[in-house]
Amino acid sequence: MTLSVKERYELEVIPAMIKKFNYKNKMAVPKIEKIILNMGLGKAKQDSKIIEEATEVISTITGQKPIITKSKKSISNFSIRKGMPVGCKVTLRKSKMYEFLDRFINVALARIRDFQGTSTKSFDGRGSYTLGINEQLIFPEMDFDKVKTTLGMNITIVTNAKTDEEAKELLTYIGMPFRREE
Repeated sequence: MTLSVKERYELEVIPAMIKKFNYKNKMAVPKIEKIILNMGLGKAKQDSKIIEEATEVISTITGQKPIITKSKKSISNFSIRKGMPVGCKVTLRKSKMYEFLDRFINVALARIRDFQGTSTKSFDGRGSYTLGINEQLIFPEMDFDKVKTTLGMNITIVTNAKTDEEAKELLTYIGMPFRREE
C-alpha cells in the first residue's frame, strides 16, 4: 500500500530534510501551507455560462465551492468593466489540500499527454511553486460527456520554505515529478 502525501511527509520527508539541510528540529522543516487553484476566464465577457461551467469544474475537482473573482477596474482595451466576473479561484488547506495534492501527483499528472515532468523554473523566489494546466480533463472526476469547453487553470503550491532550493527538495520528496535538467 502506498502512503498518502501527508503520511509520506511525516514519515519520510521530515527526516530526509533534517538530514539534508541540518535543521535543529522537525518544526523547522518547511511544509505546504495551502494550494490555490485559479481559473482566469477572459471568454466570460462573451458567454456568461462559462463562469457557471468553471465554478462547477473547480468544485468537482476540489470538493469546495470557488469564489468568483471580479475585475477591480475598467479596461477599455479588453472590453472589461469594473465588477465584471473575470475568473474563479479556490484555496485548499489541511486535509483537502493533502487529498488534492495526492490525486494531482499520482493520477492527474500521469494523464497528461507526452508528460516529461514539471518545470523546475516555476518557483517564485519565496518557496511557492506555480504550474499551469491546459485542460481540466486530466482529472479523473471530470466526465468527458459533460465538458463543453476545455478550461485551463493555474495551480499554486505555497510552502513556508525560505528558499526555492528547500521548496524544490520538499516537493521532490513528496513525489512531484520534476523534469530532469541537462
